[in-house]
Amino acid sequence: MFDHVGIHVSDLDASKLFYEAALVPLGFTLLQENEVGESRWLVFGTEAGAPFFVVSSAPSRQVAPSHLAFAAPSEDAVRHFHAAGLSAGGRDNGLPGPRAGAGRYFAAYLLDPDGFNIEAGVRGEGPAG
Repeated sequence: MFDHVGIHVSDLDASKLFYEAALVPLGFTLLQENEVGESRWLVFGTEAGAPFFVVSSAPSRQVAPSHLAFAAPSEDAVRHFHAAGLSAGGRDNGLPGPRAGAGRYFAAYLLDPDGFNIEAGVRGEGPAG
């Protein structure tokens, strides 16, 4: 059902220490540390790839406080998710397409009525992003 889930935190360094310790017994380790401009995020997971857990921080709150990514069965399903969400009052947060740096991953993003970042994506289709 879920491909990945993300949360927004106020102190990424403190959260890194907490999640690095707390998730080890569950088989999750820190896989990536990323930074683009003021935004920073950590990716925790397993060697299997998905599902994974993202912890993010940005001083200017450039990212939504919560992020849910649903696993889609196909690129067409991702496109339909985006169109249906827009017609039901969602706001575009990323058009359907391949995602750079994510291997073979095709996704689309919407902001729900409360501003949460909702994503649908499919792994393994199309060219690597």
